[in-house]
Amino acid sequence: MLKTWTATLLAGLAWAGSALAQEATIKFTLGWKTQGSDAAFFVARDKGYYKAEGLNVVIDQGEGSGATVTRVMSGAYDAGFGDVNAIIQNAAARPGEAPVMVYMMWNRPPFAIVTKKATGVTKPAELVGKTLGGAQGTPTTRLLEVFARKNGVPMDKVKLSNMAPNLQEPLLIKGDIDGALVFNITSYFNLVLNRQDPDKDFNWLMFGDYGLDLYSNGLMVSQKLIKDNPKAVAGLVRATNKAMIEIAGDQGLGMKGVVNFDNLVDEKVEKRRLQYSFSELIVSPEMKEIGIGDTKDERMARAIGIIVEGYQLARTPAPSEIFSRQFLPPKAERELVYTAN
Repeated sequence: MLKTWTATLLAGLAWAGSALAQEATIKFTLGWKTQGSDAAFFVARDKGYYKAEGLNVVIDQGEGSGATVTRVMSGAYDAGFGDVNAIIQNAAARPGEAPVMVYMMWNRPPFAIVTKKATGVTKPAELVGKTLGGAQGTPTTRLLEVFARKNGVPMDKVKLSNMAPNLQEPLLIKGDIDGALVFNITSYFNLVLNRQDPDKDFNWLMFGDYGLDLYSNGLMVSQKLIKDNPKAVAGLVRATNKAMIEIAGDQGLGMKGVVNFDNLVDEKVEKRRLQYSFSELIVSPEMKEIGIGDTKDERMARAIGIIVEGYQLARTPAPSEIFSRQFLPPKAERELVYTAN
């Protein structure tokens, strides 16, 4: 009897060890410090959705949505949340090395020019004679000339002042600049934290509304992970998608995941940021048509063209180099309905 029990125990331990050994560890980088808009990754981890796919997803904070690409390309991370436009830039110069977007989350771009309503800027033409503050190298600043050309704004009549990102909102509030070249999901809440009302007292010129119909942030993975473990990529996408669908209907659930990951966040502000990400970046007519996570090839091709023009890239990557839908769950499982609560 003892021998039978011992044999059974050893067999069980061997099976458990084998199962544990088969669990794939994925090093994952966020786009920035912990924010409410990252909630899906935390919920998928905390509720065991990644584990159910045989994944151990280790999540670290990021250094910028563009830096996600370089972090993955360096081999330090297998996957992350970052900007598809940074993928385009790197794919143009180093084909075969840049990460691939496998789940598009922000269907609309966050690039914007924010001005005080008192300045009177309600359309691009009214930027003439104004001073804009931008951080050198950021997408909004780099794409300003493309934005200006598409909207007939002579750049020789717009003054551009270079400054650190953390100075943009303070100088805008003070009146030292007329407008700031920003990411709306960042700047909106910087204004909130500076005790401003970003809706009542500021105007927003969204690049996506004025000819720069770009995609933005989503879940990207290394080409190595796609080659070595496509099953893990599919599981990562499937689990993240499941969490996204749930959070769209229950932001309280999302914030539990955020606070569990980082209890130092301002929960009230980050819940608003989470909701803002859905209302301003995720939900769109196109997303409702094709489902969360997917893109349209024609639009992606146009977006690539805009980035090639804005960054004066030497090569134009094909949409298939930038985005792959082969790991997406069926559309019926990606139909997202957002309800603010």
